[in-house]
Amino acid sequence: MDRRRNPFAPGAGTPPPELAGRGPLIEDAAVALDRIRAGRAARSLIFYGLRGVGKTVLLTTIRNQAEAEGLVVVAMEAPENRSLPAMLVPALRAALLKMDRMKQAGRKIRRALSALAGFVKPRVSYEGFEIALEFDVEPGLADSGDLEADLADLIRAAGEAAQESGTAFVLAIDELQYVPEEELAALISALHRAGQLQLPITLVGAGLPQLLGQMGRAKSYAERLFAFVPLGPLDYAAAADAIRLPLEHEDAAITDAALNAIYEQTQGYPYFLQEWGKHSWDLAEASPINERDVADAGVAALAELDASFFRVRFDRLSPAEKRYMRGMAELGEGPHRSGDIAEALGMKVNGVAPTRNSLIRKGMLYSPAHGDTAFTVPLFGAFMRRAMPAGAA
Repeated sequence: MDRRRNPFAPGAGTPPPELAGRGPLIEDAAVALDRIRAGRAARSLIFYGLRGVGKTVLLTTIRNQAEAEGLVVVAMEAPENRSLPAMLVPALRAALLKMDRMKQAGRKIRRALSALAGFVKPRVSYEGFEIALEFDVEPGLADSGDLEADLADLIRAAGEAAQESGTAFVLAIDELQYVPEEELAALISALHRAGQLQLPITLVGAGLPQLLGQMGRAKSYAERLFAFVPLGPLDYAAAADAIRLPLEHEDAAITDAALNAIYEQTQGYPYFLQEWGKHSWDLAEASPINERDVADAGVAALAELDASFFRVRFDRLSPAEKRYMRGMAELGEGPHRSGDIAEALGMKVNGVAPTRNSLIRKGMLYSPAHGDTAFTVPLFGAFMRRAMPAGAA
């Protein structure tokens, strides 16, 4: 089939041709944001799940719709080893300046910019960022050097500016699990205070499953302040739509047996559905795509995943971390008891605990229950067995 017409789009955060199975979540987010703008109570949203379930795509969709509705979105992706202030300041500065250029902008925008200048002043020397701010500092506003107090001032000032302008601020933060817990605590506290004041500012975030525990440890009331929304693989009906509908838009089709084979091989994970869809199209000689085409596509898709999606994560691991992951993979996809993994490695639990903790910090593993360990990347156990054959661990 003509590869130029291939509708499937595997990629990091690349929107699929059919965002199947997520419509109710998008509508829930739209309702929550409309309530926030109207000064009504609504909890901030946190989407969490494994790699490849479409967290970034969903967050981007919500962000784009919010901007289309006139809300002010402060979009960020939390990288490893970078502070929340260093990430927040440039994005918030750009959003406030954009608001300042609006015809309805008032004095609260200038005060928010002053708060931002005050927030930056005590941090430039040690937070690892530099930014030019030409606004006067208001003494005592977000300039104490205490992150929790200063961030509360800054979030409040931004919320008041949005309120004055008849809009709302939406902090859209991806990979939220990489924000250190003490900084998460400051952000949660600031949003809590803004909510008490009924200011139109909220958070829509996304992260790996360990984010729930991190936020709970950061502030005990986080579970009441946020709506934690799990994202998992698609059920069969939604997965079938994700494959069949893009094909129909290109006047192509797929057999039911081929659809069943794709679902079985991908387990319904959205990223993998795009990979299998792409390769099934490219390798099929004609429509409809059949079971043999999918079998060939599975070989090509796994080779592509091994060379990119899986490999980029594997290459970040130390030798000790690779051995731990390989020992874990020997037991299957998991989750597994930490003691069983240690036993498979011929070590004691305490001896491998630092390695396990390091892998959790890197976002490779998470603990779904006390003492349990699981991969954050679906199908990664099978990859580890391919990448490190028996005896290489």
